[in-house]
Amino acid sequence: MYTLIVGNKNYSSWSLRPWLLLRMLDIPFTERLQPFIDYGSHDAFRDFSPTGRVPLLIDGDTCVWDSFAITEYAAEDHARVWPADRAARAFARSIAAEMHSGFSELRNVCTMNCGIRVELNERSPALEGDLARIDEIWCEGLSRFGGPFLAGDTFTAADAFYAPVVLRLQTYGISLSDTANAYAARILALPPLVEWYEAGLAEIWREPVHEQEAHAAGKITLDLRRTA
Repeated sequence: MYTLIVGNKNYSSWSLRPWLLLRMLDIPFTERLQPFIDYGSHDAFRDFSPTGRVPLLIDGDTCVWDSFAITEYAAEDHARVWPADRAARAFARSIAAEMHSGFSELRNVCTMNCGIRVELNERSPALEGDLARIDEIWCEGLSRFGGPFLAGDTFTAADAFYAPVVLRLQTYGISLSDTANAYAARILALPPLVEWYEAGLAEIWREPVHEQEAHAAGKITLDLRRTA
């Protein structure tokens, strides 16, 4: 059975992707949560992770790091990770790769912090561009492949890679087109994502860098997280 090591659920968008994928596809794994100690230092994680980062998948003597590599590793044993249709599979892989390597303004300005609500100071042209492209991707996938997921009627890695965006939209009060908003609402309602979100709210750890990033983005209007 796989072991998946993840970081704080309130903050770790990279950990969410493979965790949600495995849960949604009913792929058995043991979860190990490793809270961030100091976001600027990865030394504490080097005992188990070659990069000092999470997520990390352990399968016997094999370690797989990076969320995209974990996804492809799981796909070797579980065909449902990607769509069966070749065109849908090509689209799903392309948009997952685009998310994995792009959308830097969204990542930098709207840092993942599930348990708070933020009124943004501004929405820069670069942020608007990232949001418009995400809206375009979601609408194209839903239109081309019939929904309710991005590459057809089943949840795949494409949806897992965009799940952190759905949480960011909620945190920062961002609305997209009606079609994209409806998709975001469906993903937010998935029982495993609800479980992840509620676990994030229950965490008492606070990581200073992530907290500073949220304060820099705008005004904190609500903090739903449990206090120590």
